[in-house]
Amino acid sequence: MVRQVSLPRLVVAAPSSGSGKTTVATGLMAAFSERGLAVSPHKAGPDYIDPGYHALATGRPGRNLDAFMCGPELVAPLFAHGAAGCDLAVVEGVMGLYDGAAGRGELASTAQVAKLLRAPVVLVVDASSQSRSVAALAHGFASFDPQVRLGGVILNKVGSDRHEVMLREALEEAGTPVLGVLRRAPQVAAPSRHLGLVPVAERRADALASVAALAEQVRAGCDLDALMALARTAPPLHCAPWSPSAALAERARPGSADEPAERTGGAAGRPVVAVAGGPAFTFSYAEHAELLTAAGADVVAFDPLRDEALPEGTRGLVIGGGFPEVYAPELSANAPLRGAVAAFAAAGGPVAAECAGLLYLARSLDGKPMCGVLDADARMSERLTLGYREAVALSDSPLAAAGTRLRGHEFHRTVVEPGAGPAPAWGFTRPERRVEGFVRQGVHASYLHTHWAAEPSVAARFAAAAAARP
Repeated sequence: MVRQVSLPRLVVAAPSSGSGKTTVATGLMAAFSERGLAVSPHKAGPDYIDPGYHALATGRPGRNLDAFMCGPELVAPLFAHGAAGCDLAVVEGVMGLYDGAAGRGELASTAQVAKLLRAPVVLVVDASSQSRSVAALAHGFASFDPQVRLGGVILNKVGSDRHEVMLREALEEAGTPVLGVLRRAPQVAAPSRHLGLVPVAERRADALASVAALAEQVRAGCDLDALMALARTAPPLHCAPWSPSAALAERARPGSADEPAERTGGAAGRPVVAVAGGPAFTFSYAEHAELLTAAGADVVAFDPLRDEALPEGTRGLVIGGGFPEVYAPELSANAPLRGAVAAFAAAGGPVAAECAGLLYLARSLDGKPMCGVLDADARMSERLTLGYREAVALSDSPLAAAGTRLRGHEFHRTVVEPGAGPAPAWGFTRPERRVEGFVRQGVHASYLHTHWAAEPSVAARFAAAAAARP
């Protein structure tokens, strides 16, 4: 049912990556939360790591808004679903404001998300190497697309009082409001490595301290009242908030393999779907667990670094993305769990593995024994593989029927050899044509990250396969 969604909201964008979007967005989320507001955190694009910091700042799941993977038509409904009951929403952008899917115009850009949400944009500018030119930069970003409403700028990495005066004078001439000024503060920087920031799950105590410091920095340097006033200028959205149960009902076909698991009946009741978590497997979208639950499964988390057995009654196994390469010795040392995963797969249990999950199911990772479910070996590489993909399922699996088309993304600095099995998981159709991944018995393993809200039948099919297990 279409509703009027009236919610103050801001999109935090920047001219380019590295300008300080995550610093400002996370700091704003934390600072407004400290004021007693229920803040809904969102991230444009496919990134998994920043939402972890957003969740720490707000106490709510960080949710992604990706117009490429889910389609522009789902951006507002997913936003409304995640922001239900909140007082304010803050959306962190991706890359530069107008950067999106390569060769696709504005698709999946922060600008497109801002327009779909009818939200004002706050531009975070790294001012460390400029003064009066900042006004020309802000003017260009404000005028490039008249449908994008630039509400003001937050100046980051300002060097001195004199530097701040010059920047403010230039922006005042241009008629661009300055909503905040942040000085250089390396003590609040989060550590990075080969795929970006170190996830919250790996440094929770330090991450809490970093978020608190970001809140203090933003509180001291930004005009929170002016930012809230700007957020309140966002007009109502008219959309039907996304619902996992409604999405499943719309896609389900009675009597098909994609039918939600609760309709399959059976004395065993709701099947347990075990989902890998802990420091080594931190990449997931909140909507996946919501869809599995709505499809009739009981989602139970486990940590492959510490747990020596799968959760009791496991009938489906989801191993998402993360950093198993960082924890290869510890994962390898947990031989009891590796054996349990291998036995579950050998018995035909449904397994969905994405990226890190693919590495964990391989024979080895950087020479360390893994689960041995796949006849493949994984290793770190110098080359970063990154980008959106269009794919078609080449082999029937508990995750997708052959012919199912999905959009996803790759993000890894590892290599699996061979890159595909006799029954490949996906055929990539754009931007390049190649086969990738493995389907073997009940296992679907691939580098491709997907967002199941785009194709809820994936969750329904997987839950049904779990329910069908003895």
